[in-house]
Amino acid sequence: MAGRRGGWFRSSGNKEWIEHARAALATAFLDMDRRQSAADAAVAAADRVFPQQHTSARWEPVRDRCYSAADVYLRLDEELTTAQHAGTSVPHGQQRFDAAMRQLTDAARAVDEFYRGDQNRLEEAVAVCQAIPRLVREVKISAADTRGRAAESAFADYPSVRKYTAAVDEAIVTLEAIASDAPVDLVHETVHQVETATRELADVLAQAPSRVAAANTAISSVTTRLAAARTKAEAVAPAFSALLREFNAASSADLADNERESQQAIEAAAASLDRARAAAVEHNPEFALDLTTSARGFLAEAEQQIDAVTKRLTLLRAVRADPQEQLEAVRFRLRDAQMLAVSRGLVDDWGSVLDAQALRIDRTSETLSGQHPDYWAYVMELNAITEFIAGVVDRMRKQAGSRRE
Repeated sequence: MAGRRGGWFRSSGNKEWIEHARAALATAFLDMDRRQSAADAAVAAADRVFPQQHTSARWEPVRDRCYSAADVYLRLDEELTTAQHAGTSVPHGQQRFDAAMRQLTDAARAVDEFYRGDQNRLEEAVAVCQAIPRLVREVKISAADTRGRAAESAFADYPSVRKYTAAVDEAIVTLEAIASDAPVDLVHETVHQVETATRELADVLAQAPSRVAAANTAISSVTTRLAAARTKAEAVAPAFSALLREFNAASSADLADNERESQQAIEAAAASLDRARAAAVEHNPEFALDLTTSARGFLAEAEQQIDAVTKRLTLLRAVRADPQEQLEAVRFRLRDAQMLAVSRGLVDDWGSVLDAQALRIDRTSETLSGQHPDYWAYVMELNAITEFIAGVVDRMRKQAGSRRE
């Protein structure tokens, strides 16, 4: 270009000079603008992919240099255009041309330096952002396909199918509401939600054909269990009566309502089972399965109430027959705990506590007196002592372990 100035850069008032000056400036401007636009897009991508890097903050002063150079170019080009049409000269044209060219090329060089300084991360960000539309499109196509199969299937009215269809719809709405410049992490998270909902819908569609057989099996199983519970319930009244006859009234006071409550639970289970059968007949196996689950819960409650009475009678009879058996079992646990205290060097910390339990056991052994000893209170106290000793043993082991550390 310096060589050409001897030919056409002789005078800023020469139309040929102005024409070539405008062309050279436009070329430099477009080159800088192309580089700036590419960097702008890369920075925007980096802010989406690596927001913690604050790339735009580092890019801003470089971009401002481009804006300043562009402003100088536009003002000079307007003046050159006016002079070219009017056939007039441009004051200090050569100097202003040279200054504008330097500013444009310097700004372009600054863009290159910025880009090269973080090129790998910028190009990675651009690639990730370019992949986002395809990723979103693919997940929406997959969701729409599964959603369509669900709507057209014979199981569309199943509660689970309706539930997961709604979940897919909600996830799609959320995905479509995300702004185009949203952080990539947010897009990926929402895409994952759509994928998860779609997969769950596909799973329930795959399982739907087996629901009828599962419901029939569950109904049969609960029917058998209900009959067994009714048979077991017949033992509650005689067992409770035996408790009242054979033992202190306090031994069974907490069981007074068990017969009534167990019968209520059994009847609730029977009602749920009847509704499950009706649901199966109406081709609603999922509702039938839910009802059989409810029936099982009621039966578990009834069985617990029944067992509490019959097992209490068995336990108290065993204790009455040999009250020393449980007492000696607790003494054995205490001796083990005392030996542990000695072996771990913790007698000063726990010896008196364990000795107190020995006295407590002795006092408990003396409570079985009179015509109707309270065997249940006896059992409860021994259980409490056992639990206390277990707690002490646990603390001693942790204490000894911390000392070794």
